[in-house]
Amino acid sequence: MKTSDFDYELPLSLIAQTPLEKRDDSKLLVLDKDTSKIEHTKFSDITNYLKKGDILVLNDTKVIPARIIGIKEETNAIIELLLLKDLKDTWECLSRPAKRLKVGTIISFGSGELKAEVKEKLNDGMVRVKLIYKGILMEILEKLGTMPLPPYIHEKLDNQKRYQTVYAKNIGSAAAPTAGLHFTEDLLKEIEDMGVIITYVTLHVGLGTFRPVDEENILDHQMHSEYYEMSAETANILNKAKEEKRRIIAVGTTSTRTLETIATNNSGKFVESRGETDIFIYPGYEFKGIDCLITNFHLPKSTLLMLVSALAGSENIMKAYKDAIEKKYRFFSFGDAMFIKKDI
Repeated sequence: MKTSDFDYELPLSLIAQTPLEKRDDSKLLVLDKDTSKIEHTKFSDITNYLKKGDILVLNDTKVIPARIIGIKEETNAIIELLLLKDLKDTWECLSRPAKRLKVGTIISFGSGELKAEVKEKLNDGMVRVKLIYKGILMEILEKLGTMPLPPYIHEKLDNQKRYQTVYAKNIGSAAAPTAGLHFTEDLLKEIEDMGVIITYVTLHVGLGTFRPVDEENILDHQMHSEYYEMSAETANILNKAKEEKRRIIAVGTTSTRTLETIATNNSGKFVESRGETDIFIYPGYEFKGIDCLITNFHLPKSTLLMLVSALAGSENIMKAYKDAIEKKYRFFSFGDAMFIKKDI
């Protein structure tokens, strides 16, 4: 299977630069994976495609305002760090410009209320740093940091909360689980009131999620790993739904990767668990956890495009993307949504 099989041409004008004023005003393309039928509606009408007894699984991770800009104490050179992973004693970061850093370098942020000491230099601009501060780190980052928006977004984000889901809870992501950005609190209440059960998993999204696959043979691609958690309560809800043949609907590829990791590791069952997953889902994969998926429109040649192609079929997905482009859908993080559905 070739990476070029998952490529498509996208006009730059269709890459959404800012969120819509109202989250659920975005367009929604509904794709029936069994019949290949496509419908066009708006996200607030997602309730028309849900039914009592469905399980809606959301990723409750919270994005860290992880992009911080400071100065190298020795020379006053400007250094940018993007905090990616909390390793307890140190943080793994993407640094720019990495060539200015060496082990022992001290970077000062703000008025010195936060400092970072470089402990190890890694590949591709990555470093491990020890953060030095007094007080609560997240409060300091709320003051000094900004949201780590993807590189294809060039507009300034005026309201930082628009790169968080309304249900974000567990701090740890370097990027938002963007399918969830379409939900409002009112829409979630409407969904619950119709008898849909909403439950949560956590997967802390890393930047590797958005990187295109460079190898032409997709099997040569090295998947990144991300931390996930599932509670016993959520596992019980999901197992009961499977026993009763009710639909499990993942919101986003991050929720999907969590559910499929746990189901794969436990012979199709869900259990309370936590750990790192580097699951790579591409066409030919047999889904064990989910039935349907709410997702955004993904980058060409990305593992996310491969995942949705595995669920709905490559031909269906490429036809849906062509349709979305013709109808001027907005793409990527702040863009419109797709619901890949089936009845069971």
